[in-house]
Amino acid sequence: MKLKLSLAARRSLEGFTFILPWLVGFIVFMAFPLAYSLYMSFTEVQVTATAINFTFVGWDNYIYAFLSDNVFPVELAAFVQESLISVPIIVIFSLLVGLLINEEVWGRGIFRAIFFLPVIFSTSQVITTLFDLGAGGGSFMTRFNVFNMLINALPESLNEPVTAVLSRFTLVLWSSGVQILLILAALKTISDSVYEAAAIDGAGRWESFWKITLPALRPFIVLTTVYTIVELSVSPFNQMLGTINRHMFSVRTGMGYAAALGWIYFALILVALVIVYTLGMRKVERY
Repeated sequence: MKLKLSLAARRSLEGFTFILPWLVGFIVFMAFPLAYSLYMSFTEVQVTATAINFTFVGWDNYIYAFLSDNVFPVELAAFVQESLISVPIIVIFSLLVGLLINEEVWGRGIFRAIFFLPVIFSTSQVITTLFDLGAGGGSFMTRFNVFNMLINALPESLNEPVTAVLSRFTLVLWSSGVQILLILAALKTISDSVYEAAAIDGAGRWESFWKITLPALRPFIVLTTVYTIVELSVSPFNQMLGTINRHMFSVRTGMGYAAALGWIYFALILVALVIVYTLGMRKVERY
């Protein structure tokens, strides 16, 4: 007997069929590993030649990370400090470059390609090799003693993150390609008639930027900020990832403690994303 389905049911079934491969992949390669790592974070994992033994320890791994580990809290604080400086630099730089190459100037297509080419070629291995060879080392700043002047001028708590960002300034430029593309796409959503109406009312370019362009770009600025935070969190130069990997293969701590560090790191990134999204979208709603 042939089962009769309504049009809505058939469409729902077709849609589910299309997403089924992705759903299976998500469950197998994402949901299950996440749940498994969460379980491991509450255990002490011992790997033997014949089996993997789990001993439930509750919150001991998380407590040890903050109260007994002398390295993890320091590296976590350093990551937060460097991110608080790197993220605004990348977002503001992307905004300025996007505004510049959006103008009707000769060769703007070439400039767009130049800024986006690093996204195509900058795999983690390429970036790591360039960094090892000294690219992004800030040779200009080293030659003219800029680092020492900054160290003397800035508070001690800001010396390390600021010099770390400036020493990798070339890499900051390389990591701005997607953000610039997002800003360019956002600028295309603003109708020219809005600027024409503002010009008729006597608004200059500076006023148009603050009253029209920037409010219209705010959702996209939030998006670029979120993307930048995620990009920095998985960067090959991120010391946090190296710390987690080191504990994963450590005989003394092991995979259980590494899983706990990973979830602490994930919670920190998630809180940062929620704060950025909440503050950014709240400003849009008020406007």
